[in-house]
Amino acid sequence: MSEKMRNIGPKSAAWLRQVGLRTLDDIAAIGAVEAYMKVRRAGFKCSMNLLFSLEGALQDCHWNELPEARRLELQQAVEAAITQLPPPRGRPAASPVTTTRHDDEAGAAPAFGLFDDDRHAGAESASDD
Repeated sequence: MSEKMRNIGPKSAAWLRQVGLRTLDDIAAIGAVEAYMKVRRAGFKCSMNLLFSLEGALQDCHWNELPEARRLELQQAVEAAITQLPPPRGRPAASPVTTTRHDDEAGAAPAFGLFDDDRHAGAESASDD
């Protein structure tokens, strides 16, 4: 940033510079949501606090002073923008994570050891003699 902006610390300022946003006017021209999305699309791990900080800078208030209704609007706008992002190159779109638990016949979870069956375990113990 070529100028000090309210709510914007050194790390956020560096991210903004790297995506071409150097002044408050640059951010005002595209809005807090699009500025946040530019940072996010660039691969930086930014939280919603950056979004609120950008809006606070535009409103000339501390980001904690933003009304709850405005924060909700901003969050919803970001969520809508995120759904429009293409999946990362070379990777399929994320799918829901599921886990499956296989229990043995007695109802307890199976014990997993180093070996899949007794054949390997016997071979290992024989070589130790």
